[in-house]
Amino acid sequence: MVVMTVRRAVLTLPAAPLGPENPLPALRLLDPPKRTVDAATRRAMPPDMARQTTYAPLLTPLPTRILDGYGRDRTPTAFDAIVIENDRLRATVLPGLGGRVHSLHHKPTGRELLHRNPVVQPAAFALNGAWFSGGIEWNIGATGHTPLTCAPLHAAVVPAPDGGDMVRLWEWERLRDLPFQVDLWLPDDSDFLYAGVRIRNPHERPAPVYWWTNMAVPEDRRVLVPADEAWHHDHAHTLRRVPVPYQDGEDRTYPLVSAHSGDWFHEVPDGSRKWIAALDADGDGFVHTSTDLLRGRKLFVWGHGRGGRRWQEWLTASGTPGYAEIQAGLARTQLEHLKLDAGGELSWLEAYGPLGADPRAVHGADWGAARAEVAARLEERLPRADVDAAYRAWRPCADTEPGTPLATGSGWGALEVLRGRFTLPGTPFAESTLGEQQEPWRELLRTGMLPAPPRGAPPGPSLVAPHWRDMLETAPADPYTEYHLGVAQWHAGDRAQAVRSWERGLGGAWARWPLLRCLAVADREGGHPERAADRYAEAFDDLCASGAADASGGAGGAGGAEYGGGAECADGAECADGAVCADGAPVLVALAREALDALLEAGRPGAARAVLDRLPPEVRQRGAFRLAEARVLLAEGDRAGARAVFEAGFDVPDLREGAETLGDLWSAATDEPLPYRYDFRMGSA
Repeated sequence: MVVMTVRRAVLTLPAAPLGPENPLPALRLLDPPKRTVDAATRRAMPPDMARQTTYAPLLTPLPTRILDGYGRDRTPTAFDAIVIENDRLRATVLPGLGGRVHSLHHKPTGRELLHRNPVVQPAAFALNGAWFSGGIEWNIGATGHTPLTCAPLHAAVVPAPDGGDMVRLWEWERLRDLPFQVDLWLPDDSDFLYAGVRIRNPHERPAPVYWWTNMAVPEDRRVLVPADEAWHHDHAHTLRRVPVPYQDGEDRTYPLVSAHSGDWFHEVPDGSRKWIAALDADGDGFVHTSTDLLRGRKLFVWGHGRGGRRWQEWLTASGTPGYAEIQAGLARTQLEHLKLDAGGELSWLEAYGPLGADPRAVHGADWGAARAEVAARLEERLPRADVDAAYRAWRPCADTEPGTPLATGSGWGALEVLRGRFTLPGTPFAESTLGEQQEPWRELLRTGMLPAPPRGAPPGPSLVAPHWRDMLETAPADPYTEYHLGVAQWHAGDRAQAVRSWERGLGGAWARWPLLRCLAVADREGGHPERAADRYAEAFDDLCASGAADASGGAGGAGGAEYGGGAECADGAECADGAVCADGAPVLVALAREALDALLEAGRPGAARAVLDRLPPEVRQRGAFRLAEARVLLAEGDRAGARAVFEAGFDVPDLREGAETLGDLWSAATDEPLPYRYDFRMGSA
């Protein structure tokens, strides 16, 4: 028998570099909420579900920054890994990528239990942009994929309940301002990886909570769950209650049956054991179970249509088999957020492992018999009582202080602990982790003043929680403080006051573009596209003139990446009208993309063309700006020119899930069918 071990390793995978953070504050959601609930559907919901679907919806991704600086050129990249292993299982964890369980290998059968993505290819699926598929991910914060997907977590060795070792992952979740931890261990001779999860609210106010564990599995499976009904969210973004397994005459428990993408949030009866399994034609595969607090179970499928297939190819390497997602969450659906009282916490235990069952029952026409067979085999392999006992044994260990460090996360938790003087046993946020991005806010704590960045550098990240907003309101009212105060007020929903703060800051600002850009967003959100276009144009001119377009964009890009500095204008001169602006600095790229969108929305193709013409040639060749070129050509009435852009070929690395933009533009340029390369429509057949 091999006793469980924990060791460090290096995993080399083809990966597209994450790139720099977008230095513009995320004043808008990347995607508006798509799951719609009409009045009749809401009336049919259980009262707690109806209440939770309207509680604390996310309005912006603040204070996190958008990650959209990646491309699609992959090179072999070394990732720090943590390997947890006994004689039955080997789990490989990537602490620098959100603590993702990249692989779960069952030794006796030689099977990989998860969909293990052979590449790391960021795509724009997370609430703050970059996300990648495969393995087991921990989604905390709000409806969607967590901003921590591509971020480093703290990790260390901690004593496990059975006296061995376990791996603790922890971080400060910034959307809801809450610390959390995931403790991973393998009991000796066990076929199941355990995860003890805890979320705490150290504040003196309630906080909204969201959690869904997302497990990618091969799609050539049947997904079984103890439910006869589900809430179905389809590609048209409607929610309705449907029977399981048959819907519209098709058995939707087989991911490849559905033509289009969709979610099924299963109604697992109260009191029933909570589990979900994905089993192949032989009845073998993967099962997840948990203590009862984690009540929700979900199946997501891409569907076999063109759009779903295209997205699958987009997220991985050519020739990689497709996958589906099975998930487990705190609520029935992902539309819901729960309330966590001040000083409260939530904790539960999950288990992941192999399962074999009689394939005749698993794939039989009798849904009740199929479920019963899987439930019986699960009870044999891992009794429900054992899961509950493992949770009780783990719970006292959750406060144990970490031992040998394995990885370091961000400094934001340390800043919050320093401010709030929180005591959080088991999840230390050491002051030594504070870095350059946190330093101005640490200075605000010490002196009551927020230091400005070096002249020519874009503003650093904003903090928006109520306590930081209060400090900004009492700090000396210089333009830089007014900028950050406006961002915090906007996040709080006080948009009129945010506009006043930004307008006040304009008076003494040496660089006006950060404030003008914020005001332009406010104009767009307020239904004033003409004024927004004016302000974006002025902001872009000011950026080129200020020299900030040459700056590195601030220190500390995501995942340890730093902003890439651009070439300065010739002889250090300012960019005049008609001149080419700096060489691809992140702030220039980000502001140009927003300005182009606003100018085209306002019906100003000439002004949009002027912005494009001022960008460096290498920036204009990026996919996002090739797309903008096609839009400008169409606005100028040149359909043939727009089609020629498509025919030359381009990719937009941060295309959003379900994006219709490419299809709409192609249809405007030609009557011919949309080429497969550009077909990302989630409803396409």
